[in-house]
Amino acid sequence: MVVQRWIECRGDLLAEGAKSLQLRLRDRFRVAAVDFHRRRNLRITNGGYFSSTVQRWRDSFSDFRRDSLPCSSTFYRKRVSKDIDAENDSVMNRMLQAVAVPVIGNVCHVFMHGLNRIQIFGAEKLQQVLLHRPENKSLITVSNHVAAMDDPLVIAALLPPNMLLDARNLRWTLCASDRCFKNPVTSAFFKHVKVLPVSRGDGIYQKGMDLAISKLNLGGWVHIFPEGSRSRDGGKTMGSAKRGIGRLVLDADDVPIVVPFVHTGMQEVMPVGAKFPRIGKTVTILVGDPISFDDIINKGANENISRGKLYDDISTRIGVRLQQLKLQVERLAIEQALQLQKYPSRVTERAAGILQKVDWESLGMENYISFDDNSPRQDCMLEPDVSQHHVQENSSQGDRRFRVGDEGGFVSRLRGYMESTELMGFAARGLFTNNRTKEYFASVQGVSPLRTIPFVVVGIASLYSS
Repeated sequence: MVVQRWIECRGDLLAEGAKSLQLRLRDRFRVAAVDFHRRRNLRITNGGYFSSTVQRWRDSFSDFRRDSLPCSSTFYRKRVSKDIDAENDSVMNRMLQAVAVPVIGNVCHVFMHGLNRIQIFGAEKLQQVLLHRPENKSLITVSNHVAAMDDPLVIAALLPPNMLLDARNLRWTLCASDRCFKNPVTSAFFKHVKVLPVSRGDGIYQKGMDLAISKLNLGGWVHIFPEGSRSRDGGKTMGSAKRGIGRLVLDADDVPIVVPFVHTGMQEVMPVGAKFPRIGKTVTILVGDPISFDDIINKGANENISRGKLYDDISTRIGVRLQQLKLQVERLAIEQALQLQKYPSRVTERAAGILQKVDWESLGMENYISFDDNSPRQDCMLEPDVSQHHVQENSSQGDRRFRVGDEGGFVSRLRGYMESTELMGFAARGLFTNNRTKEYFASVQGVSPLRTIPFVVVGIASLYSS
């Protein structure tokens, strides 16, 4: 009995001690010890978790941020130094860019013009600005964003191969860091093809935008997609221009030239989700006139207009211009598609024209070429030019040998219809149009080699017209 009573008393004392300790802890830390739901719903107040010292530090830091850093809704002109990216603009990086940019640019040019059908309207506007702009005058090109490879494929299609060799004067462009700069390998690659990283959601005053402005201050060329992201409906609609393009125009040391262009068809070359571009597609590109902002800049200088309002006015003007060009390029694409329906008649006319231009007599084949009985033979051939000696006779050997001169002959006649770049594109197209070629050559089996020449010419005209 005594032992049992002692144990009960001892247990009561321990219980009271535990309860007393619990109350002291609650009073000391202002927290309920066992009520989990109450602890989850607690709010941080002056008498909450933080002591007065920690709370004072927190308030001081908040005041510092509010007083020293600009608010997200406040816009101002942030001047950028020309040498902000001096460490990445080393001699080694410039050497690597001088090799990588021309190689990739010309590969993209051959891919677009050789393996696809490109229709360009107004390309001379961009080329004239690139070649004849004043020294240290910067350039901004803006376009719609339909496919992941709009840049570099579209820009490479706009420029001739010789301009793509000048890496120093080619464009800089912006790309999201979570897309192009995921790891050291992709980061090194895109850095050496003149791509600048930007972070989504970091605003218009982030480092990537500062780097773009520094390139403009050096007289460079920057290409940007004002929409900020790709179209999600295959290019059917175009998003509004973001405020960042306004900052590039206004915050540069000298107002750059802004050239817009719009394209359609890239959604078929590189559909959403595709890993590799496709071939055999038609892309139509329309380049517009440079956009002027003199009235907006003068209005901002003479009137008390906020910086944000100026950014919005410039981005709105660019967006409206791109929308206008989009309507025009879609109309042009439809007109070109309708013209393609007349393809067979155009091929026949072009083949007849080539046959009439070839000097068959100078090639020694006048007896092997058959003509329509209804048309006189002299209508299908040109009289040979006696002043040009394209045929030489070797009396010592007793046979006739031919020399193709600069102004006559079969090869030079074809050269008159094709430039060197067109010939390269024609050759690339021929590799991927074997089905069409088989149709032409299937009809000439069993015919003598010399009599197949007219059919070959028909095939050449068909492929070249496509």
